[in-house]
Amino acid sequence: MVLCNVLFPDCTCMGEEIWLDSRTVYIGHKEPPPGAEAYIPQRYPDNRIVSSKYTSWNFIPKNLFEQFRRIANFYFLAIFLVQLIIDTPTSPVTSGLPLFFVITVTAIKQGYEDWLRHKADCSINECPVDVVQQGKVVRTQSHKLRVGDIVMVREDETFPCDLILLSSSRHDGTCYVTTASLDGESSHKTYYAVQDTVAFRTEREVDSLHATIECEQPQPDLYKFVGRINIYKDREEPLARPLGAENLLLRGATLKNTQHIYAVAVYTGMETKMALNYQSKSQKRSAVENSFNLRLKDTVLTASVKNHLLSNSTSLVCLPFLLQVIRAFTDFLAFMVLFNYIIPVSMYVTVEMQKFLGSYFITWDEEMFDEELGEGALVNTSDLNEELGQVEYVFTDKTGTLTENNMEFIECCVDGNVYIPHAICNGQILSAASSIDMIDSSPGGYRREHEDLFFRALCLCHTVQVKEEETVDGIKRGIHQGRPTSFYISSSPDEVALVEGMKRLGYTYLRLKDNYMEILNKDDEIERFELLHVLNFDSVRRRMSVIVRSSSGECLLFCKGADSSIFPRVVSGKVEQVKARVEQNAVEGLRTLCVAYRRLSESEYKEARRHLNEAQLALQDREQRLAQAYDTIEKDFVLLGATAVEDRLQEKAADTIESLHKAGMKVWVLTGDKMETAAATCYASKLFRRSTQILELTKKRTEEQSLHDVLFELSRTVLRQRSISGLSVDCLDFGLIIDGATLSAILKSKQEGAGPGNYREIFLEIGRNCSAVLCCRMAPLQKAQIVKLIKASKEHPITLAIGDGANDVSMILEAHVGIGIMGKEGRQAARNSDYAIPKFKHLKKMLLVHGHYYYIRIAELVQYFFYKNVCFIFPQFLYQFFCGFSQQPLYDTAYLTLYNISFTSLPILLYSLVEQHITTERLKRDPSLYKDIAKNSLLRWPVFIYWTCLGVFDAVVFFFGAYFLFDNTTFTSNGQMFGNWTFGTLVFTVLVFTVTLKLALDTHHWTWINHFVIWGSLLFYVIFSLLWGGIIWPFLNYQRMYYVFMQMLSSGPAWLSIILLITVSLLPDVIKKVLCRAVCPTATERAQSTRPCLTVEPSTIFMLSQSSSRMSF
Repeated sequence: MVLCNVLFPDCTCMGEEIWLDSRTVYIGHKEPPPGAEAYIPQRYPDNRIVSSKYTSWNFIPKNLFEQFRRIANFYFLAIFLVQLIIDTPTSPVTSGLPLFFVITVTAIKQGYEDWLRHKADCSINECPVDVVQQGKVVRTQSHKLRVGDIVMVREDETFPCDLILLSSSRHDGTCYVTTASLDGESSHKTYYAVQDTVAFRTEREVDSLHATIECEQPQPDLYKFVGRINIYKDREEPLARPLGAENLLLRGATLKNTQHIYAVAVYTGMETKMALNYQSKSQKRSAVENSFNLRLKDTVLTASVKNHLLSNSTSLVCLPFLLQVIRAFTDFLAFMVLFNYIIPVSMYVTVEMQKFLGSYFITWDEEMFDEELGEGALVNTSDLNEELGQVEYVFTDKTGTLTENNMEFIECCVDGNVYIPHAICNGQILSAASSIDMIDSSPGGYRREHEDLFFRALCLCHTVQVKEEETVDGIKRGIHQGRPTSFYISSSPDEVALVEGMKRLGYTYLRLKDNYMEILNKDDEIERFELLHVLNFDSVRRRMSVIVRSSSGECLLFCKGADSSIFPRVVSGKVEQVKARVEQNAVEGLRTLCVAYRRLSESEYKEARRHLNEAQLALQDREQRLAQAYDTIEKDFVLLGATAVEDRLQEKAADTIESLHKAGMKVWVLTGDKMETAAATCYASKLFRRSTQILELTKKRTEEQSLHDVLFELSRTVLRQRSISGLSVDCLDFGLIIDGATLSAILKSKQEGAGPGNYREIFLEIGRNCSAVLCCRMAPLQKAQIVKLIKASKEHPITLAIGDGANDVSMILEAHVGIGIMGKEGRQAARNSDYAIPKFKHLKKMLLVHGHYYYIRIAELVQYFFYKNVCFIFPQFLYQFFCGFSQQPLYDTAYLTLYNISFTSLPILLYSLVEQHITTERLKRDPSLYKDIAKNSLLRWPVFIYWTCLGVFDAVVFFFGAYFLFDNTTFTSNGQMFGNWTFGTLVFTVLVFTVTLKLALDTHHWTWINHFVIWGSLLFYVIFSLLWGGIIWPFLNYQRMYYVFMQMLSSGPAWLSIILLITVSLLPDVIKKVLCRAVCPTATERAQSTRPCLTVEPSTIFMLSQSSSRMSF
């Protein structure tokens, strides 16, 4: 209850609840002084990191459990068990051997990967760490660290656990840190020690510190921390100081530009924020995989039930009812075993191999390698390769995705007067080589005062770090003409651009030293301001502020932020002039910020300080209390002016968006920027054209009309245009702009008085009829809500989200396919995505080429596998009519086992890896070809039925062709009669040659590897059959295939029948393709007919030389 009394003095019944939400850390494991608080030692985990999944004793059971959770593996296990339990027509080996092979290979692969994780864990856990014990630095291993240990970290070392900074080698108690391993941001961030512990700079001094830390329990948010430190001095009351994210050094971050620091461990091992962020993402499955799973299982159940009913229609009449039920059930299981080959385990293995190996093509693509970053595309999830060829909606961020996120200061406006560096001012051309004084030489006192305040505000209201020199290749950077110049670093490119812009205008920010900010004004005089408080920027307020005290003792509050968050809080200033300039800059696509200030009297400052201290010391609801304090302080502003910064469009961004439009995709831009800025970017990137009719669904319009009226008006507009579009060639092109406030109203409100529908459906209807949509002023959660809304619509389209920042992670995880850009806002988007690319322009090839190829290949693989297994199983079904439904197999056990593993597996695997039905250049040049494969067109029921009918036709030709030839008594020259195994071998031989040649006819991209695998597979079948039937194998109890294959080949009519049946089987498919190409060719077929006959391209799998021969029907 002591902790409860400290946090809530008036509380008497919340103790248990508080203990659950907070922890107390005793620095250096020292007990608090008597009477301070009860000493209750708490147990925390050690600093051991465990990223491995298995141990030596739980590997086998845990791995088997995980593998058999997959429905495919469980299905084949059930088939194998049925074969063991009841009398089935095939040996359990036919199912058990492939399943054992798959399970074993997968277990070895996962075991090896886990062994590598064990090795990585050991190397991390055994790293040396310096710990302060009894006034001395003692070196120990990382995994031996405990919560409360005082750790010494030197420059360029990584932090071994989550630490609270106590002091550093810098006099002001700050240190610089890079968090590239956590969020990818390589910029230097500043962290601070509490002022009361800054003086503890040696081992003995730090060891003498008597303090405790109260903080929240571990949670994964990297940017949030709530706590406070209680420092005990003699018998006085403890000093309580707030702790936040600026005091917390995260495990994995690296110390920079600081000789050493002392810090105390608060979270260790698997409770560190980095470890808590190891949680896996939800598994995404492609629509293609779901569709073929459903169809194949329906097929095998239908075949089993049909055979079961046929076989039991007359044979069970005389049996008792119970025996009928048992017999019917065992017969059903037996037929399910017999026909389970229509869903071979090898198909799932082939699909997995195709996805895994195919994903390397993206990483190997040299056109998607960025020289500036030194990185290429990355594949985090290979299960969604074919989904890249099915995208219908693309949701993209703007800043850093469509634009470069490389900010350049363009201009500033003070009270309506515009200042532009390196431009004409007062009729004179200003030199770019010297320091520029843009201020009018003879302004009035009021205007001059506002100009000074504006430039000082931008020099003081920021979190920029200053490096006076930096060594690059042995050259010290930042030294110019013998005097240090400011080299700025910040996690925000906007802030660097603004501070550099002020430097070009004559006001230079120098440094933050001993809590004083120094600036060099236009008269080369150094001004010092005491930094009292920083009111940090957040996405809700959309502004930041600083409270400083000038050398004259005056307290000033400077604030900068979005116009929507500044203007409502302004009480004086030239608002209309500044607002007009802001709107003009926004229309031109520039990023704008407004600047304001407020003078604080001593009493007002004390009141503000009290509000801030109370909020910062709170452990519960600190963020809400800070927001309330900020809202109380940031008011009654005097408007100073505004700034404009340009964020240039990325290279080929416009071309990429235009290509996506031509491919039939709808592009939605989701951004937090203001409407005018985002709209200008959309025009520049060709998302909107000059002929596009813009429909606005914004807060401004809904204030003039009700949301209900606006929605129905827009709905009538787009529906009326759609109704007349068939009568006019020049139909209107619509673009929709919606803001975050209106979207919230649409998602929450229900339509009143207009039937059972709601606003969501009307909004979706409008969006579907627009070629492009811009959503501005979006919060990160709203981005995900829009993606979810489109996903859940009645068409269930495939969605793709692409972004580069942490605010894009939610929509990336929500979309079917998430793509992260390795941008300047960190690597969180890239880490949480399914695919990562260096630039937005690479999305064009990712979808139009790789996505197109992946879908074509996987569709052919699935349909071909089903076709060849229909050809394989349907003769077995027909055979049951001739063997009394006795479950007698038509083929030998070896043929049953090896058909899908060896005889026909490699050709389709290679086809699914290297097939290129159209050249890469043609796909990039003609994006409309993407429409041919849209909406899962190659795996629809008509195509599925065609492949099924083709397989049934070929199976009938195999079976009855061989049957009628067997009925001929002159089949053999010596009059010997062939048996059922010879009949089955003849059918199987025709089957293997037909399905392999069918794939050869479908192949458009021939290489020497195709020739080797296709003809090599046929040769392997012949050699295996000769060896299997030509040698007496001692491990077989009986050898029913002995000499069967040789006897069949010794007959001339057998050779003739094989050739004849193969020709008849392949002929309908060839005729169908020729007629379709001649009568109603698709865009893809027209592109194939106009391509060059000879094409020389590097192999995409082994980088081998290609042959130029092609076969096409």
